[in-house]
Amino acid sequence: MQTGLHDYIGAMAKKPDSKNYKVVAENRRARYDFEIQEDLEVGIILHGSEVKSLRVGQSNIADSYASVDNGELWLTNAYIAPYEQAMFSHEPRAKRKLLVKSRELARMWNATKREGMTLVPLVMYFNDRGLVKLKIAIAKGKKNHDKRASDAKRDWSRQKQRILKNHD
Repeated sequence: MQTGLHDYIGAMAKKPDSKNYKVVAENRRARYDFEIQEDLEVGIILHGSEVKSLRVGQSNIADSYASVDNGELWLTNAYIAPYEQAMFSHEPRAKRKLLVKSRELARMWNATKREGMTLVPLVMYFNDRGLVKLKIAIAKGKKNHDKRASDAKRDWSRQKQRILKNHD
């Protein structure tokens, strides 16, 4: 049996399991409260004590949001706990600048100002290179009847899985 080049490409394209990848904070409620249109990975400017605090895992992005102000993207109301051993501590709920390409920034500004969308942080994590990244979503808020419909859909899929599991 001969193997071709295409047999090896799948094995080479696999992303290596990284020890550096670690989820720091997750906004679990975002997918319930908002209809996600698109998500995007952005960088974040942090001080040294903030990064050390994130490595320990003391943060919360559940109440935070992103906004475009004066041509820059900002993360507001994200909580990063003060690092106890730091000589110069940081403010836990400071506005933090997000790093994004200008084309993406223009698209986000257009979505928020003209189309009435919201920029919602989904997850903060250390990527495979050990850098702090934030995944934000361009989203539209759900009404109560939309939330009930998504609840019903989720419940039905769970019930369907139970039926299929018990049937086997």
